[in-house]
Amino acid sequence: MFSGITGIINRGEKLKGTVVLMQKNVLDVNELTSIKSNPVGGIIGGAIGGAFGAVGTVLDTATAFLGRNVALKLISATSADGSGKGKVGKQTFLEGVITSIPTLGDKQNAYSVHFEWGSDMGIPGAFYIENFLQHEFFLVSLTLEDVPNHGTINFVCNSWVYNDKKYKSDRIFFANKTYLPSETPAPLVYYRQEELKTLRGDGKGERKEWERIYDYDVYNDLGEPDSKPTLGRPVLGGSSTLPYPRRGRTGRKPAKKDPKSESRSGTVYLPRDEAFGHTKSSDFLAFILKSASQNIIPSLKSVVSKEFNNFEDVRSLYDGGIKLPTNFLSNVSPIPLFTELFRSDGASTLKFSPPKVVQVDHSAWMTDEEFAREMIAGVNPHIIKKLTEFPHKSKLDSQKYGDNTSTITKEQLEPNLGGITVEQAIQNNKLYILDHYDIVYPYLRKINATETKAYAARTILFLQNDGTLKPLAIELSKPHPDDDSYGPVSEVYFPASEGVEASIWLLAKAYVVVNDSCHHQLVSHWLNTHAVVEPFIIATNRHLSTVHPVHKLLLPHYRDTMNINSLARNVLVNAEGIIESTFLWGGYALEMSAVAYRDWVFTEQGLPNDLLKRGVAVEDPASPHGIRLLIEDYPYASDGLEIWAAIKTWVGEYVSFYYKSDAAIAQDAELQAFWKELVEVGHGDLKSATWWFKMQTRAELIEASTILIWIASALHAAVNFGQYPYGGYILNRPTKSRRFMPEKGSAEYAELSKDYQKAYLKTITPKSDTLTDLTIIEVLSRHASDEQYLGERIEGDLWTSDAQPKEAYKKFARKLAEIEEKLVKRNADESLRNRYGPVKMPYTLLYPSSEEGLTFRGIPNSVSI
Repeated sequence: MFSGITGIINRGEKLKGTVVLMQKNVLDVNELTSIKSNPVGGIIGGAIGGAFGAVGTVLDTATAFLGRNVALKLISATSADGSGKGKVGKQTFLEGVITSIPTLGDKQNAYSVHFEWGSDMGIPGAFYIENFLQHEFFLVSLTLEDVPNHGTINFVCNSWVYNDKKYKSDRIFFANKTYLPSETPAPLVYYRQEELKTLRGDGKGERKEWERIYDYDVYNDLGEPDSKPTLGRPVLGGSSTLPYPRRGRTGRKPAKKDPKSESRSGTVYLPRDEAFGHTKSSDFLAFILKSASQNIIPSLKSVVSKEFNNFEDVRSLYDGGIKLPTNFLSNVSPIPLFTELFRSDGASTLKFSPPKVVQVDHSAWMTDEEFAREMIAGVNPHIIKKLTEFPHKSKLDSQKYGDNTSTITKEQLEPNLGGITVEQAIQNNKLYILDHYDIVYPYLRKINATETKAYAARTILFLQNDGTLKPLAIELSKPHPDDDSYGPVSEVYFPASEGVEASIWLLAKAYVVVNDSCHHQLVSHWLNTHAVVEPFIIATNRHLSTVHPVHKLLLPHYRDTMNINSLARNVLVNAEGIIESTFLWGGYALEMSAVAYRDWVFTEQGLPNDLLKRGVAVEDPASPHGIRLLIEDYPYASDGLEIWAAIKTWVGEYVSFYYKSDAAIAQDAELQAFWKELVEVGHGDLKSATWWFKMQTRAELIEASTILIWIASALHAAVNFGQYPYGGYILNRPTKSRRFMPEKGSAEYAELSKDYQKAYLKTITPKSDTLTDLTIIEVLSRHASDEQYLGERIEGDLWTSDAQPKEAYKKFARKLAEIEEKLVKRNADESLRNRYGPVKMPYTLLYPSSEEGLTFRGIPNSVSI
């Protein structure tokens, strides 16, 4: 019983170490985000539960005092036992009393530990840890000092450790050495392989909170068919009809009314270390999202009118605010972000921050120049393509949907081409198209059967001599009233600046933007960053050891992604969730994103290949990045190429350090297993060999890693952190259309002639949905206080013990700082009109650094919000 105390007194010549850990926080996010009906009571309950009650506290304190708190055993990397496994040292315990009373802050506690470690044991390379406390703690690190014949050894852990009885196998951590599988010290080979087996699990049963098992499943948890039939949703993934990337498997039971669907619950299993950090601001953002959807937003909708009266009414959201009942705040939870929104001047007032798009000029968003500029510098800047054929053709099945060739004619365009023909404009790279047609059109009949009314849209633009884009025509199409086989009913609209024609043109642009808003949120943002990255995270943890160089390279770019994705499935993209409720695509939103995924090709996701595929750039060896932009002043592309090149240079130096030849790539068993499973299972619905690298050369590994890092960092930043700055003004980026274009002679046309603002507002997103949109996208556009940006690592300088990769990473960080200075200078060049536009809003989304909050800049390492 006194073994712990005796160990402290009789240290002798033991190996000294320091363990850093954090105890479970009172406001643990996993408890907070499970709260549904009573957030305030839930916080109080979480605090009480976080203290584990009086009995648990006494037990843990007594256990710690008796020296039976947290036990460690070192494992040798250089000395093997009779079986070939590294020798395991004697068990020892942390020194000092550990209580389970949690702290409110992100407090790290350091504890001394001494190991018996004879000269015959060699150099430690790993350690086991056992937690005998009642509750989990977050293990930050172990540092061994003055190891004979070696010096200091660092073990970077950053992992939750539960009570030992929760685990089927011992928790093990490796030193911050980096080894290819073939170069692993023989005594550590067994431990490396066993840890990966533990992480893979057996694919059976429902996963538990404390588990660390990574496995795959289809998206069959979006609906709730057991609640009511209208909440059923099709399974995404596992078929060629609705292919999808895989998500993390939870193992929840099938729904009773639809065995193909998984039943839902308030919490979603995640491998424990994928949960948000200890007191990470994003924890509270996650809590806010859930509280907003279940508490704040329903309360707001119950007390505000459905419609805006005029544009000034919209602006009052930021200027004067919305007056609410005096007792409103007593019915909602006191969450810090929301208390910022609610002002009190005798009555509760809801007031949003002014979005950047209207901070300088309230009406510049209405201009054609700004409408076009946001296609290359807005929140969805990578959809526009060069027009290569005329008329533009659809890829839809003509037997099923009729002839969907564009009805825009040369005669309609050529008066505005500055004296050249359409053929000459195409040849001179002057014509471009924003095409929201093929994904949308097959769903229009279903969408238009609801309260929403929509079109498939094509917008033709002309590149002018001053570098700006001018919209020439918008084609709006809807299905023939008799049958799809008759083809669409289409109408073409043209720019106008006076009279009812100007109002018609403003509405035509709104229909385009509604399509673009849906495509942005469901495809560009959710699918092409959040969803496509998750299989990489799962495959990495199943097949690449923590000591594998590629694991260490990619780890920062996975931070918090599975957690935010699970949260999204719970409250954002689920049946009748926030996205379905406030965006045009409604109940078909995720299904339509699956249609878009059919054309997703991994090798085309890197920026240069994307630009080439869309025809907005051409190969040019003389250009700095090997390609030349046809729209020279293309803020997203020109800034992005700088970031892309920096990432690729860093990755190239890193890969070349660990892999001395292409043969080493092919011979790396872990890497090959990772890639094979990623392609055949994680993205198994798109496993065509031509869509993926074969992963046989260093060049392929460098390109693949660069693409993944680009997606998780810069691409996500470009499509995420501009949501509120651009979309926070609903007139600029509406998410719904509720009426068709008014026809001459109709009451709606007369209303449009008389009061275009009211007609516009009756057409786009209603007031109640606008409040939902603004509340949520303001949260999603914010940076957390402890965000990790590109060029930073949470482990600091300890992520590897190899000096050359560490120096290369520091060089990468310095390069990013240089790029930021370069981008600031670009934005100061007023000759580049697309950099700031009529709204006087410089393009800053790809500035690498940022402060906390709503900054409209900053590239986090990962898809973390």
